[in-house]
Amino acid sequence: MKKIWIPLVLSVALVGSGCDTTQQAGQKETLGAITGAVLGGFLGSKVGGGEGQLWATGAGAIIGALAGSSVGRSLDNTDRMMMERTSQASLEHTRTGATSTWANPDSGHSGSVTPTKTYQDTAGGYCREYEQIVTVGGEEQKAYGTACRQPDGSWRVMN
Repeated sequence: MKKIWIPLVLSVALVGSGCDTTQQAGQKETLGAITGAVLGGFLGSKVGGGEGQLWATGAGAIIGALAGSSVGRSLDNTDRMMMERTSQASLEHTRTGATSTWANPDSGHSGSVTPTKTYQDTAGGYCREYEQIVTVGGEEQKAYGTACRQPDGSWRVMN
C-alpha cells in the first residue's frame, strides 16, 4: 500500500479535466503531476533548513509529481466526480471516525473518506482532518489532509 502524506487525491479530484476524450488521459496525468509536484514541493520546503531544505523541496516535488501523475492517469471524470461528491458529503455530514465510500462499477475504481478530527480555526471556521483512500487496479493509495468549510458551504483542501 502506498502512502501519500498530502491531500493529493482530493486535490486531483477538485482540479477537473478537459472534455475531449482523446486528450483526457494526457490531461489527467499532467494535472495530477502538476498538482503533486506543487504540493510535494511545498511540503518538502517545510522540512529542515539550508541545503537540507532545498533538497527536501526538490525531492518532495519529484515524488509528488510521480504520485500525482499515477493518480491522474488512473482516474476518469466519473471517478473524480464520485470521489468529490463523497468527500464533500463526508466532510459536511459524517461524524469523526465514520467512513464514507464510493465505487465506479465501470472503471472498477473505488475509494473512501474518513474524517479524523473536527475543530474550529482561529477565525471560528470549521475544519476537518481526513484520511482518503483510492483503490486503482487493486492498489490502495492513501492521502491525509485538512479541509475547511468555505462561506458557500463547500469544503476546500487547505494543505
